[in-house]
Amino acid sequence: MSDPRVAAIPVQDCGEELIDIRASGLFLVDQRKQDSDGHFAHLRHGLIERLEHAQRLLPTEFRMLVVEGYRPPALQRAYFEEYATKLRRGNPDWSDSRVHEAASRYVSPPEIAPHSAGAAVDLTLAASDGQEVDMGTRMNASPEESDGACYTHANSISGAARAHRDTLCRVMSAAGFVNYPTERWHFSYGDRYWALHTGQAAAIYGPSDRT
Repeated sequence: MSDPRVAAIPVQDCGEELIDIRASGLFLVDQRKQDSDGHFAHLRHGLIERLEHAQRLLPTEFRMLVVEGYRPPALQRAYFEEYATKLRRGNPDWSDSRVHEAASRYVSPPEIAPHSAGAAVDLTLAASDGQEVDMGTRMNASPEESDGACYTHANSISGAARAHRDTLCRVMSAAGFVNYPTERWHFSYGDRYWALHTGQAAAIYGPSDRT
């Protein structure tokens, strides 16, 4: 996300509303990132339609477990600064630019964050009984904590976890999403990173303060 080509992508916001994903009843929605205003369960309308498509493509023994969608810009900034501070304390010899680049592997810089556009969703797979399946790491494990196993295509995970990741990536890709490769749970559509990855001239969703 620290790649300057991402920030260089213009935004032509299409004006879609942020919708509460819980209204569809199709997805399991985890409460671990719940906030008092319910921001976490909101996504742009177009993303919800694509998630519904991805859910229908899943084998019947799996369901999407949505953990976090929209994140207000102020919260995104707090997350980024908190993680950058942690890296700076652990690596006092690092330059500011190196801290920023390393932090960006795990938390998007506030100015380009897909979550703050309602254009990204953190999710995983659950079995039919609602229990998370083995994906190789816990949700939101950092590169430092997981020794890189949080990277989508890490080689250090089990065969079962690899199969589960491949299943999720397959259906999400078929629905038009792109994965952020350092976070096996993060998928986006319509944001600047998506536009760069797919060769689009502009992003269709930009940062939003709406609920």
